[in-house]
Amino acid sequence: MLEIISKKSQAYGEFNNGEIIENKPIGFPNDGGKLKAYSNLFYWAYAKANFDSTIGLHPHKGFEIITYVIDGEIKHYDTLIKKWISLKKGDVQIIQAGSGISHSEFLKKNSSIFQIWLDPNICTSINNKPKYKDYQASTFKLYDNKKTIIGEKSQLKVQSEGVEIFELIINNNENLQLNSLKFYSIYIIEGLLKINRMEVKSDDFIKIYNENNISITLKEKSRLFIVVSPIQLSYSSYASQL
Repeated sequence: MLEIISKKSQAYGEFNNGEIIENKPIGFPNDGGKLKAYSNLFYWAYAKANFDSTIGLHPHKGFEIITYVIDGEIKHYDTLIKKWISLKKGDVQIIQAGSGISHSEFLKKNSSIFQIWLDPNICTSINNKPKYKDYQASTFKLYDNKKTIIGEKSQLKVQSEGVEIFELIINNNENLQLNSLKFYSIYIIEGLLKINRMEVKSDDFIKIYNENNISITLKEKSRLFIVVSPIQLSYSSYASQL
C-alpha cells in the first residue's frame, strides 16, 4: 500500500507571525492535515525560517525528539545543558525528554529542519531522566548514496523500537527491497520521480506498508528522507490512547 500526502494535504503551522512556517506530514491530534500519528511516529514537521527567529522556552515530556538540519544553521538551548549550542547543515540532535525538559530554538534566516517525535513507550519513558545529545554531520557517512542516521553502525541510538532513519540520494532508476512488516515514511526533500508509477515531487510525503519492494523511476536527481518503523508495536502508543 502506498499513500501520497502532498504538501497542500499536510497540516500547516507557523511561529512568530510567520517568521517560521511549517508543513507537517504528521501533525498533532488537533492539527489539520490528512495524516495523524501511527506506529511510534507521533509528529513530523518540516520548518523553514523566513527571518532570523527564536521559538521561546517550552516543555516536553516522554518523547524522543529528533531535529535534523536540512540547510542553514540553528541554535538550541535547554534546561539541562543551560547553554546555546549551534548546529549546521547535516547536524542532528536528540532530546530524550523523559520526566521533563524545556528548550528554546533559534533558526537563522533561510534555514530549514525536520523535527520528528518518536514514542518510546511514554508510560515508561516519562519516568526516565531527560537527556540531550547532538552529532555533527561528519558523524554520518554516505555509503552507496545512503546516509544512515539511526540504524546499524550509527552512533545515534533511540529507545523507540524498530526505528531506522536514513537519507537517500537517487541518481538512477532503482528497485528497493522493503520489509512488509514495516512502515516506510518518506519525505521528498528535493527532486521529481515516480514510485510504483506514481509521480512524487519536493515536499510530498509517502507512507508505504505491506510492500516487499518498490520501483523508482527518476525524472530529476532526488533526495529522500526515510523513517522506517514497525507496523505492530510491542506496546500501546500514546496516540492510540488519545
